[in-house]
Amino acid sequence: MLRRTLAVTVALATVLAGFLLGALTWAPDATAAEPSGAVVVVGTGGISWSDVSEEATPNLWLLLRDGSSAALSVRSVYTNTCPADGWLGLSAGGRAAAPRPGDAPNPVERPCPAPPEVVDGVVSDWPAYEEAAAAERFDAELGLLGDSAAAGGLCLKAIAPWGPVGGARSDGSIDRPVAWSSEGMLEDLNGCPVTLVDVGSLRDPDEVAEGETVTASREEQLTAIDTRIGQVIDGGPNGADYLVASLSDAGTSERLQMVVARGPHFGPGVLVSSSTRQAGLAQAQDLTATALTAVGLPVPDAVGGAPLTSEPAPDNSQGRAEDRLTHLVDYDEASHDVHDLVEPFFTVFAYGQLVIYLLVLLVWKGRIGSERSRVTVLSRVRVLAVAAASVPVSTFLANLIPWWRFPFEMLAIVASVGLFVAIIATVALRGPWRHWSLGPMAVVSATTMVVLAVDVITGSRLQLSSLMGLQPVVAGRFYGMGNSTFALFATATILLSTAVSSMLVLAGRRRAAAVAVVLLGAFAVVVDGAPFWGADGGGPPALIPGLAYLVFASLGLRMTWGRAFAVLLGVVALFFLVAGGDWLRAPADRSHLGRFIQAILDGNAMDIVVRKGQQNLDILLGNAPLTLLVPAALLFVIYMLARPTSWGSRAMQRSYAQAPTLRAGLIALLITLTIGFLINDSGVAIPAVGATLAVPLIVSVAMYDLLDEARAVAVTRSARRRR
Repeated sequence: MLRRTLAVTVALATVLAGFLLGALTWAPDATAAEPSGAVVVVGTGGISWSDVSEEATPNLWLLLRDGSSAALSVRSVYTNTCPADGWLGLSAGGRAAAPRPGDAPNPVERPCPAPPEVVDGVVSDWPAYEEAAAAERFDAELGLLGDSAAAGGLCLKAIAPWGPVGGARSDGSIDRPVAWSSEGMLEDLNGCPVTLVDVGSLRDPDEVAEGETVTASREEQLTAIDTRIGQVIDGGPNGADYLVASLSDAGTSERLQMVVARGPHFGPGVLVSSSTRQAGLAQAQDLTATALTAVGLPVPDAVGGAPLTSEPAPDNSQGRAEDRLTHLVDYDEASHDVHDLVEPFFTVFAYGQLVIYLLVLLVWKGRIGSERSRVTVLSRVRVLAVAAASVPVSTFLANLIPWWRFPFEMLAIVASVGLFVAIIATVALRGPWRHWSLGPMAVVSATTMVVLAVDVITGSRLQLSSLMGLQPVVAGRFYGMGNSTFALFATATILLSTAVSSMLVLAGRRRAAAVAVVLLGAFAVVVDGAPFWGADGGGPPALIPGLAYLVFASLGLRMTWGRAFAVLLGVVALFFLVAGGDWLRAPADRSHLGRFIQAILDGNAMDIVVRKGQQNLDILLGNAPLTLLVPAALLFVIYMLARPTSWGSRAMQRSYAQAPTLRAGLIALLITLTIGFLINDSGVAIPAVGATLAVPLIVSVAMYDLLDEARAVAVTRSARRRR
């Protein structure tokens, strides 16, 4: 039996790997441009597309009209990015940060460091930068851009104050540091294929940390920076590609910045990066890759970004430029507004879940409502539970409505989410399936699974800047399955599989039930794990064991140690097959699966593991709503499973009778959420977010059976009174 189980498991893993590896040749349609011979990187800071207009920033407007543009995520080591961090990130092609002066416990509350001097051709603060990079565990290779230019035999000119930091070699040396003149003009920018120009960073007087002095208003700084950008464009080499990017935040708060490129390979259009897979959205690491590609140099594997390419517009008319600006401002406003709403949303939603648990406890104990009103109370609790379970998927669907354009963002997004909650809950509670205890659960789960799968397959548009999805300003990921999305997707998959398998087992078709679970599970694993869709390395190892348990339960088989070992072996084989196939692609096209394999080969994998483990611990200890919700939700499920005769689980016994695989499905869900919690960075969010869907649906199932019982009691008593 063990050999047969092992063979089936390995065969299933091989089939899944075949699906995933079969499309690993996927790559963006755009290809990197041929080298032009020269590139000028113009760095600034604190400027988002919301600051750009024809009147306020005429030079940036001309670049927008005649060049290719994108919103830029500059997230580095800390939640806000200082000019030093942005230029060090350009140097390394990865995340890096300079030590910040001051003694505030939170680095964000410390002022940004001042630009270093260049003494005898060496950046004076370079040793401190290297020490900080080593401590941050992001494996940043400072000086990578400068070393690459030197290795290619190309000279690099850097304009102070921060340009030398971006262009220095790994030993901190820089050959051609240049400063702006006292008249605010530059000397000749010709002479080197690679030129880095710092035109100054906008620092918002209302947002900078205490101890940082800003002498000019935001408007004055913006005008001065725009003027310098115009001077660089006018004085730079003809035929060069110009990259103008805001590399840092304006103060302690974070938001998307702007990047625009103009030159032989960047006409009017939108910038595209294979690292984000989102047209019009780039990340800071892409700039390093783009600068190297522009002058014909190879992009080292250590660079975390990909070369920017242009998706051309039909022309550079005024109207099309305004349309592009509107699209870019939408990226900025949506990401900025939703980022401020995520914490209050999770706080209210998490505590709301705890209220539901308490309400269910009181209903089960008979502390709410009289015998006469029990049917009404149970009906309302069931409706509330189904509505609560509809909230997570509705937070994604809400992005179909441009809520961020309304003056009151909180009201707009609540109304948008509420609209979809009403639609989904009504369908779940009013359709013919309402006569089965698992009917509403199946509808909400299927809706959640389908919406998230379609979104991931079509580019993750709904996830971007959604309350429970991906946050571009955080720059954790820009496509595929994030932890919150995976938690909802996996939970919906297991609950839908539970409903379908229960229906088939009731019909005496156990093999068909197992096949249904395998098919639903295989679809979910492919969508979640495929590098060209979900690109989720930690998802399949958590999802497959839970699904395997449900398959065995559908067949009436116990999960033995031998079967568990076979499942584990298949999961490990699948992970390394897919990750290894992703690693075989070009470095710029790899997802984080392939980059993890490269980290193993480079000996840096432990840094990734330690950093992700620290993130998990910080969230668990520092986020009160999640900290409360995780143990409460897990204990809620474990108690019902472990105490089948307890007052809580007695309400589930009728459900278990009507749904033979329900208890196995809950155990499968517990397995998946627990493994997801243990193996993912920020994994504490997985059981917490999964509970926001699972627990209300479990409550709705229990309420259905209690409602049947209460109605039967009411009918009996009514009949007795008539006698």
